Amino acid sequence: DFLCISLVNGFTQLRYNLGDRTVILQTLQKVHTNGNTWHLLNAGRVGNEGYLDLDGINVTQKASPGMNALDTHSDFFVGGVSSLNLVNPMAIENEPTGFTGCIREVVINNRELNLTVTDPKGGANIGDCDGTDCGYTVCKNNGTCQVGNSGFSCSCSKDWTGTKCEQSIHCSQNMCGSHAICIPQPSSFSYTCACALGWIGKYCDTKIKFYIAKFAGNSYIKYTDPFYGKRDLQYSRLSLNFTTNQTEGLIAWMGKSEDEDNDFLAIGLANGTLKVVINLGERISVPLMHRKYFTCSDGRWHFTTVVQNQTCVKVYLDEELILFEDIDPQRKYTALNYGGICYFGGFEIGRKVNIVTTGLFQKEFIGKIKDVVLFQDSKKIQLMKAEGYNIHDGNSGN
Repeated sequence: DFLCISLVNGFTQLRYNLGDRTVILQTLQKVHTNGNTWHLLNAGRVGNEGYLDLDGINVTQKASPGMNALDTHSDFFVGGVSSLNLVNPMAIENEPTGFTGCIREVVINNRELNLTVTDPKGGANIGDCDGTDCGYTVCKNNGTCQVGNSGFSCSCSKDWTGTKCEQSIHCSQNMCGSHAICIPQPSSFSYTCACALGWIGKYCDTKIKFYIAKFAGNSYIKYTDPFYGKRDLQYSRLSLNFTTNQTEGLIAWMGKSEDEDNDFLAIGLANGTLKVVINLGERISVPLMHRKYFTCSDGRWHFTTVVQNQTCVKVYLDEELILFEDIDPQRKYTALNYGGICYFGGFEIGRKVNIVTTGLFQKEFIGKIKDVVLFQDSKKIQLMKAEGYNIHDGNSGN
């Protein structure tokens, strides 16, 4: 499998192969090779349907039956490769040669690559293309950059300050402690402090311990499974106790959630009913809903366990088997490659549940979670030792 973008006789080409055939898309217009014109290129695929857009002029390849997952385990190369024999002969029309020119602002699946000296894994023969201290993203948040005798300076828009316009004016005089992140609140010309795990208070200066995690709707825990490398991913299991009086919310998400291709197993609430979604590959998300009406939004503790045995999924609620389904009798994908990451209650600050889960769940969780067990482990995971923000002590008043 491969996905390759190249210049061919002055035209931009996208070629990809998902395992069955090579798809070739070529732009309608040539690029300017005068050395001072920047072009904006968008290229990619959704399933096996490809698109290639140069400066707003789009070319698409309609989907047809066949493979729709890109299985690559190589490094990602920009501008050239470490060895030309790594290039699949079908990936480029002519003999492969390295790119000569400037490349900036490379975004893969909504994540920008840092094309710096230190961030990439490796490289060779790369120079500074901008030629000034400004670069193209030195000034953040729409600030404008000017080059002076002693380097650069940024002129910031009205809501930002700092040498690189990186700080909100609402946080410039904040009193958040060292265990906090300042969250600007522009509508009220103020800020709030998001407290790291183990700290609470207006300024996050009160230390706490907890065994029951209380989520307030702007909270999350991200747990990294230390035993991930030894897990049999064809037989996954997640169990926990939760209580809430809300009808919507994401309780748990096993998976990296970095892009839409990541496998995941998710537990949450929809209309007060338990909802489980699992994706073992190819973005095929299978939502499982409890068929008979049973509210989990009654403020009582509920115990749930989700067991994935290859493509068979069992869901238990309060010791009763409420769902049992084979999500793919063809057994095409049988392992939950969750990357050793588990989220509880939501995702990182600024990442909304309804966006990250593409509408599978509507809101962050408000309530309490305890007794989380992964697989057949003899011990509960210690939520206190994970990372997260805005978690309160749920031990009192349960």
